[in-house]
Amino acid sequence: MSKEQTRKQKILIADDSEMNRSILADMLEIEYEIIEAENGLEAISVLQSCASELSLVLLDIVMPVMDGFEVLTIMNQRNWIEDVPVIMISADRNPSSVERAYNLGITDFISRPFDALIVHRRVVNTILLYAKQKKLVGLVEDQIFEKEQRSNLMIEILSHIVEFRNGESGQHVRNVHTLTDLLLHRLMQKSSRYQLSQMDISIISTASALHDIGKIAVDEAILNKPGRLTDEEFAIMKTHSLIGATMLEDLPFHKDEPLVRVAYEICRWHHERYDGRGYPDGLVGDQIPISAQVVAIADVYDALTSERVYKKAHSHEKALEMILAGQCGTFNPLMLECLTDISDVIQQELHSDNAIQRSRRDLRTITQEIISHNELTASERTLELLEHERIKYNFFASLTKEVQFEYTLTPAMLTLTTWGANRLGLGEIVMDPLNDEHVCSMLKPEFLKQITSALRTSSPKNPVVTQDTTIPIDGEERWFRVIARATWSSDEPPRYMGCIGKAMDVHDSRAQMNSLERQASHDTLTGLLNHAYAKKRILERMGDRPDSKYALVMFDLDHFKSANDTYGHIFGDHVLKHVASKLQNCIRSGDIAARVGGDEFVIFLEYDTPLEHIIQRIFTALCGTYEEFTISISMGVAPTQLVGMDYETLFHAADQALYTVKRGGRGQYRFYDKTMQQTLSAISPIDGCTAETAQTKHEGEEHT
Repeated sequence: MSKEQTRKQKILIADDSEMNRSILADMLEIEYEIIEAENGLEAISVLQSCASELSLVLLDIVMPVMDGFEVLTIMNQRNWIEDVPVIMISADRNPSSVERAYNLGITDFISRPFDALIVHRRVVNTILLYAKQKKLVGLVEDQIFEKEQRSNLMIEILSHIVEFRNGESGQHVRNVHTLTDLLLHRLMQKSSRYQLSQMDISIISTASALHDIGKIAVDEAILNKPGRLTDEEFAIMKTHSLIGATMLEDLPFHKDEPLVRVAYEICRWHHERYDGRGYPDGLVGDQIPISAQVVAIADVYDALTSERVYKKAHSHEKALEMILAGQCGTFNPLMLECLTDISDVIQQELHSDNAIQRSRRDLRTITQEIISHNELTASERTLELLEHERIKYNFFASLTKEVQFEYTLTPAMLTLTTWGANRLGLGEIVMDPLNDEHVCSMLKPEFLKQITSALRTSSPKNPVVTQDTTIPIDGEERWFRVIARATWSSDEPPRYMGCIGKAMDVHDSRAQMNSLERQASHDTLTGLLNHAYAKKRILERMGDRPDSKYALVMFDLDHFKSANDTYGHIFGDHVLKHVASKLQNCIRSGDIAARVGGDEFVIFLEYDTPLEHIIQRIFTALCGTYEEFTISISMGVAPTQLVGMDYETLFHAADQALYTVKRGGRGQYRFYDKTMQQTLSAISPIDGCTAETAQTKHEGEEHT
């Protein structure tokens, strides 16, 4: 086959008459590559192997083995009919047959005997029509996809901040998004009860990532506490749903947009339960929006199958068993059926790297869904989709506090996000910006010259340009870092078309990053490391120097509750800060100290001198008084030489030694020894209950 033939568009002719196939091939083979099938079964075989390569099918109605109607039915079942146009060919012009064929999706009808001019014209028109529609879908898809990916990136960053502060992996956000998407697609297939469109599913899945954004206002000591929460702590934990909803409700703009409304529903009600025993409002049944119902199940499943500071990860099977048995609260029976239906694919989807492909697939479905509404013109469909993405993009852009922009060369136009336009005092659209008086007064001529030159001399393979400049904001010159990506046409050679980018306030960005880094690693009250970050540092230390001798020390304050009860919680906080300060002063620079939660602390130290002397010195330094309150501590010590280098075992050993001190009267320290080994394997550090019971209690508090 010649190179010229490989470029030809392919047409499948399915007809049991060799004469008919030959006549049609003679009419078309100069311009098209012809594939022939002598019955419907052969036609399906060709479609199975190369449907994406076909530009048209010419299909006879009456054929042996499988007729044309059966071929059309299978094409509908496998969605080929959406991408491959079909012209029916037949001598039978029975109105009922023609109507049935049109109902099954054919685009045109040609009767025998064939007129060469009519056949050629209808083939050309049909192929051109579908080519234009594919191009339109592709253009819309590409524009939406690019904006969708930027929106998803921003929302993942925001959500990851919350998860990282919570001592959890940002993978939780992605897992909840994936599970929500899977559950909603199954619900749409299974029932018409909730009347969900593909666009609804996209909005709910995207908004799911913000379900726990309210936790950013909850004390890290509560978020990362490894033990059981007190009633007071659990009451504080539960406020995160209302806090998240309030944050969205108080947005200065866009709060009435669909994405924000759905995010509000999810933030506020994803801890409600179908029997009315959830929080914060005690909603019952379908009083709970379906968006919140679905995210609730997704959240619980991922929490059960992921490791947390207070528990090990459950298996997929155990998590399903617990949810279906009602151990994590009551859920909509229909949603439980959906969870059961997708149970075989959950793990595969969560561990696969197909988020981009799934996003592409969903966007194509949305595009096709909107295009199927005949009352909308092509330009209106495009504008509606792009407006939806613009709203979502502006919403997330406002949360990032960055000036985001797009510049096109033809027409010469600068487009800013709403927040960016307000920040700079410009309109959202500025025509001919390089000659605009206001723009030129803000940006220095040398900066405009440098960045314009850099963008024009970039290439499609290396399109990103970074420049720093000052911009006057509220009368103050502030440094901004501008990151722009040149956009190029698909021509040969490519033409420079403009750029997209953002301008970040360098001062604000640095301050924000420093603040976020400290929030992620330190306890806000005492300034010590938090437990999650301390654990990470300890594991790194033991991994770097596995032959050294280490000890993990755990201590708490005796009768600390009396300080709160007698003098108040503010006084109690001062006591904790006082102890933390003394702790930092009495350990060496290489030692690691952290607040576990409440009045519990840990120290990790390396030693080559007698450990007893080091512990005695630290113990003595920490005891004393703060104002009129006597500070007495109980301490448990676990050396790695006896316990081993596994962190969880080391932590539990130190905790058991501490537990032994408390049973013996408090106010002393104790080294872990083998007499505690049997108790360690059976007793959890949480209230002396078994480890399995402690896990279940904490999960119930978090998710019921």
